[in-house]
Amino acid sequence: MLAGVAGGVAAWLGADAQLVRIGFVAAALAGGLGVPLYLAAWLLLPEEHRQTSIAEDLLEASRLA
Repeated sequence: MLAGVAGGVAAWLGADAQLVRIGFVAAALAGGLGVPLYLAAWLLLPEEHRQTSIAEDLLEASRLA
């Protein structure tokens, strides 16, 4: 719901977004791995109708600078 990560991962997996959200929360509560995974997915997965992710845009901008 914050950045659309769970919805994007769910669409990619062909699963329900609520199950993916529950998985992120469970991973966050069981050792904290859910938070870095969510942040990594937010940076690495492109937004809907875009070809590049935030991370790719940042890398390209740093190459051009």
